[in-house]
Amino acid sequence: MTKRTSVAVILLLSAAAACSAPAEEKPQQLPPANVRADGLSGFGGMDGLVAAARKEGELTVIGLPHTWVNYGHLIERFSEEYGIKVTELRPDASSQQQINAATGKNPPDVFDLNLDVAVANAEKFAPYKVSGWPDVPDELKDGKGLWYATYGGYMSIGYDPRKMPVPPSYAALNRKGVTVALPGDPLRTASAFNGVMATSLKRGKTDAARGLAFFSGLKKAGALTAPEQATAVVDWDYLNMARSAATTQGGKPTWLVTIPRDEVLASYYVQAINKKAQHPAAARLWEEFLLSDDGQNLFLNGYARPVRMEAMEMRGTIDRVTAAKLPRAVGTPVYLTIPQQDEAKSYLQKYWSRQIG
Repeated sequence: MTKRTSVAVILLLSAAAACSAPAEEKPQQLPPANVRADGLSGFGGMDGLVAAARKEGELTVIGLPHTWVNYGHLIERFSEEYGIKVTELRPDASSQQQINAATGKNPPDVFDLNLDVAVANAEKFAPYKVSGWPDVPDELKDGKGLWYATYGGYMSIGYDPRKMPVPPSYAALNRKGVTVALPGDPLRTASAFNGVMATSLKRGKTDAARGLAFFSGLKKAGALTAPEQATAVVDWDYLNMARSAATTQGGKPTWLVTIPRDEVLASYYVQAINKKAQHPAAARLWEEFLLSDDGQNLFLNGYARPVRMEAMEMRGTIDRVTAAKLPRAVGTPVYLTIPQQDEAKSYLQKYWSRQIG
């Protein structure tokens, strides 16, 4: 083979190699995200939302005590999973105080609210429908996505089984030797207000006057006391269940929880995104997380009832072991409408202090 021939062969082989060499793969580019989108499609899917939220790197929350429905673990899991720093403002803030904080220098990105406060302030929220939107009952969400329930519970009776038998009804609390408490002032505390309304249930209807009369009778009998001294406390089942988990003696609980048959008062807390959120993508990712199977089961671990519980039971994604620990509720749950709440609160404002003090 001559030199010229050798060179020709080498050039030919080099050309062939160049033609057969694979092209360099370019990294996949996600479409630009609209960080104030009203659904996942505005981010090009979950990966796009996660990327946008990580770019912001922070989330500001308010009114979320760590011991309330397992929020401590929820915040920790979210931060670890997505690498986002969570700043917590005023864990003890009420629903209205959360709204008031939205005008401050460091406003919260998201809210956790009572339904009445959410409805009254809907213009302050940004619309966003999470991917689990179809699983949220229509009566527990705003049609535009301005607010939506995440967790809730049923009013219940927590009681000391060493001092009284299981009460079959709220009326059964009015007996000798039993002291009863609400978890606060019903004029200021939502759970105490709902406790009064639960005791008034009769054939699926509530009546503030009937509830007041019940507690007025306890007061006159000297049976109305503070929670730490009471034989029984009327409160949300998730709060009474938390007390039960924390109180044992000789390996047995000293606090049990029951929901009176056909006296089931229900209520849910709702989520909303601040229209002026400084971390809008992280806020939307937070809502996706809370409404995911993982987030809903974490609420369940805090004894709250996930809003997607029925759908998750059908799909087999609910934590069945933990769900089985919740107190059984027999009867159709009753939800107070905003007008019903307003009417009842107005009545109690006029007469509660006169009769109870």
